[in-house]
Amino acid sequence: MSEITYSMEMSMEHMQKIFGHHDSYIRKLEQDLQVGIVDRNGSVKVTGEEKNVKKAIGILSQLTEISKRGNEIEEQSMDYAITLGKEEQTEALSQIDGDVICHTVNGKPIKPKTLGQKQYVDAIRKNMIVFGLGPAGTGKTYLAMAMAITAFKNDQVGRIILTRPAIEAGEKLGFLPGDLQSKVDPYLRPLYDALYQIMGAETFAKNMEKGLIEVAPLAYMRGRTLDNAYIILDEAQNTTPAQMKMFLTRIGFGSKVVITGDATQKDLLPGTKSGLDVASKVLSGIEDIAFCHLTSKDVVRHPLVQKIVKAYENYESKEQRKKR
Repeated sequence: MSEITYSMEMSMEHMQKIFGHHDSYIRKLEQDLQVGIVDRNGSVKVTGEEKNVKKAIGILSQLTEISKRGNEIEEQSMDYAITLGKEEQTEALSQIDGDVICHTVNGKPIKPKTLGQKQYVDAIRKNMIVFGLGPAGTGKTYLAMAMAITAFKNDQVGRIILTRPAIEAGEKLGFLPGDLQSKVDPYLRPLYDALYQIMGAETFAKNMEKGLIEVAPLAYMRGRTLDNAYIILDEAQNTTPAQMKMFLTRIGFGSKVVITGDATQKDLLPGTKSGLDVASKVLSGIEDIAFCHLTSKDVVRHPLVQKIVKAYENYESKEQRKKR
């Protein structure tokens, strides 16, 4: 097929963001779409097969729009833009980028970064109970936390309750020193980390003292009715069916619930059913309950994490086929 060359205007400011350090981002685009990209005095020239050039121009145009809004272009932004470009869904980039949930204590905007994350956030807005299912690094807990803090700040709920099963990740930790809070804090550390980053340590401490934010093991939920609260159950794959039923029946009026989990990372004893797996079968099809399935495409950590998740997915699917 014959090659074509297409030029588009782009300011130096946006060019620097999109091209990346030592042109590392633009080299990815060239390699993935088999095109040549050069900058010439305020314009970018793209050369290659027509269909690939069109995809590259679409990606560059969308990234330029994102840059114009004052956003930084990260490696993940380019990787996901290439993925959408290949699927001819480049226009979705701007839609995703425009959905700002809140800002961190340092002023950084928190927003969905993939189509899967956007659907997850939209589901949380529309439904009373949402299950966020998917591998590590897909932002399940972090986005749920951002939505909870936003609802709390806007007086949509009176308190935030964060919980997870206190279970070792395949290790026997023995008896931990200190009081009860000291013993359970290590299990809840990921929840604290997200709270500090979004809310700030001082504001978090004040609300914690007032009882407006509660971080506790799942066992502490028994016997309670949780009204007017934003409740997040993290690591739900490590619940038993009885624990999951107990948790779901705590929900009161004016509450919103997000349950996150990764079915591939269970730490339960061999032969023990996961409450998350059972709930997925029992509750599917019930109105006001949504299940969002995030995949390796939605991983927003270091690009290598996405490759690791994908490699494990391929390995586990092969093992399942062998068993069949």
